[in-house]
Amino acid sequence: MAAVQGHLSNGADGPDGTDAGGEDTPPAFRHAVAALCGVRVRPEVELDPTPPPRRLAPYSYALEAVVTGAPGDDEELAEGRLILLHDPAGHDAWRGTFRLVTLVHADLEPEIAADPLLPEVCWSWLTGALEARGLPYGEPSGTVTRASSHYFGAMGEREPSTRIEIRASWTWLLYTSPSPRDTR
Repeated sequence: MAAVQGHLSNGADGPDGTDAGGEDTPPAFRHAVAALCGVRVRPEVELDPTPPPRRLAPYSYALEAVVTGAPGDDEELAEGRLILLHDPAGHDAWRGTFRLVTLVHADLEPEIAADPLLPEVCWSWLTGALEARGLPYGEPSGTVTRASSHYFGAMGEREPSTRIEIRASWTWLLYTSPSPRDTR
């Protein structure tokens, strides 16, 4: 199992991507990044640092993930990105100071893609995983999109394909305090 690493939006991460920034970085953010760095993943999940968005929050940290079949198998089953956002002043829409954002893409079997309940099931995978681990979260939002591709002309020899995309975000309540603007 590999340890998590990533990049900080302020460029303060070290060459291995595991430094949570310097003295100017809020302690709560450094602690949250350290918590992500301490996470262990299954052998078929490969994590790599990626540049985080710089305009969504004053502080951010990002990872890319690729899921393959059995260890040593190069077949890519899914890919994704996880972004930790932090605004020490709080954010009205988040109702907190931390937000996790994820984007996942995966190929699907046509029979599974045809299931009319697929979007609801995919969303329940996310919320169920958070709840099963006892992770407090709030303000969840997102989309589940399935896309089918049929190929024509010079690409006509390719088999049709179906892909699912899950975009989701939620407020990370474990490392957050109520937003100063949330004193209603």
